[in-house]
Formats: sequence, structure tokens, C-alpha cells
Amino acid sequence: MISVVIPVFNEENGIQENIKEIIKYLPKEYEVVLVDDGSKDSTWKKVSELCEENHQILGVRFSRNFGKEAALMAGISHASGDAVILMDSDLQHPPEYIPEMIQKWQEGYKIVETVKKSRGKESIFYKMSAGLFYNTLKKLSGLDMANSSDYKLLDRSVVDKIKNFKEGQLFFRGLVQWVGFERYVMEIDVHERKTGKSKFRFKSLMKLALNAITSFSSSLLYITAVLGTVFFVCAVILGIQTIYNKVVGVSETGFTTVILLQLIIGSLVMFCLAIIGIYVGKIYEEVKQRPQFIVSEVKNKK
Repeated sequence: MISVVIPVFNEENGIQENIKEIIKYLPKEYEVVLVDDGSKDSTWKKVSELCEENHQILGVRFSRNFGKEAALMAGISHASGDAVILMDSDLQHPPEYIPEMIQKWQEGYKIVETVKKSRGKESIFYKMSAGLFYNTLKKLSGLDMANSSDYKLLDRSVVDKIKNFKEGQLFFRGLVQWVGFERYVMEIDVHERKTGKSKFRFKSLMKLALNAITSFSSSLLYITAVLGTVFFVCAVILGIQTIYNKVVGVSETGFTTVILLQLIIGSLVMFCLAIIGIYVGKIYEEVKQRPQFIVSEVKNKK
């Protein structure tokens, strides 16, 4: 059986039509797990109606908004299929690729993931930001996820491994890369949204990017050590020069130099403290061991 996990958030417009369109490309034995990530509109009502019409649809409702990463984890936790397909509900992830994904899984691949041929009609700023993020993540953590997406198929063995992760702050795409397994990569053309607007804002994307980098790399901490070493060497050289000028009697007041050095060193210290603070904050969140999400209601629970 194939399970399809779909996070939804404020998708009342078009959710029912979109899900019915996705089902057209599924085999006879399937289940669709819709995870309502604390929607403020009538999304849950629409999901409940779908569950009543089709008992192969499972509805999972969060007690509040926990984020897409948590919704994906909740979805795979409730999915019971031999393979699990993860996708968005807005049809930007074209469902017509599902049969090919299932075929590749049947050929023996444990993970079938998709990459975007292009980033569509995104703004130049967004494309540049995405490129910078993926390049930085690759250099710091070794994970190459350029143009990757959450549209992927996972074998049950992979799902069972990921379900055991207890991280409170998740970057699901990174987890799928990290676990390894034999995978097949498909290039796809991403569709435009038929209804509504993207729920991701710049602030949310920046938070996700920072979480992704700090979740899979501690390299930023070593950057602080490198910067500290560089400035220490510069300080030693400047100190030797100052002593030499004093000895030969050509020293000057150097007020401007002192002020600039204080500003630069002060900024460096604050920058390094900020990086350390980010990691300390993540440790603080993890040691509390709070659940990744809270489910308030389930429809068609099996």
C-alpha cells in the first residue's frame, strides 16, 4: 500500500479539489494522511468532509501551529503504507510524477526524491537567497540539496528509521539526506499554485535556513575560533609595530586607529557570542524534551 502525507495550513480554498486530483494518480491500495498544522480557517472542516467521503483519507489535526517539519513527522508517524510519498497540497508538486516514483521504488530504490529543473517564477532575490543557502549548507555540512524539495518517496525501512529521531527542531529534508540509503533523483517541473499564496515568508525562510545549518553542522563555532586567531595575529603584529615606533621615537597618538580597533574587535566579539548563543539556544530547546507536536484530533483513525 502507498501512503501519501500532505501537510496543510490555511488551505480551505481548493483543498478538496486538489486532494481528489492527487488521488487520481494513486494505485487502488492507498491512504492519504492530511495533517492540519493548526489552520485558522475552515481547512479542518474541509479535511473532515474528505474523510467522511473517503475512508482511505486520514485526517490529523494539531492543537496549534507547529510548522511544516513537525507536520511531516506527524504524517509519517500515522502512515502505514509500504512506501510513503511526501508532497504539498497546492499541486505545485505535480501528482503526475507519482506513478514514476512508485515504479522506481519497485525497482529497488529506498528513496525517490525530486529536484526542480528551475525555480519557476520566483523573484531574483528569492532565487539568490536559495542559492546562497544551499551553497552554504553544502560547504558547512557536506549535504548537497540544491533545488531539492519535500516531494519525495520513502520506503518503509527509511520511514521507520526517521520516526526514531527525537530532535525537537527539525529540518526534514536534511534528515532524509543524512540517513543515506540507495536513492533515485528525478528532475521535475514545478507547477504554479492554482489557489492562495505561499505561507512561507522571508522571516520563516531565514529561520528554517538557520535551523538547517545549525542542525547539521557545528562549523560556525569553528569560524569564531578562526576569526579570533586571525585577529590575535593582527593584534600581535600591531603591538610589535607600536613598540618599535615607541622605541625609535616616531610614535603618534593613533586615536583613530584605537577607536577603529575597538569597534572592529567589539563587533567581532558580539558576532561570535551571537553564534554561540544560537547553539546554546538549540541545546536549551532540546534538553527540555518537549514533544515535536501535539495531536488534538484524528479522523478515520485505523
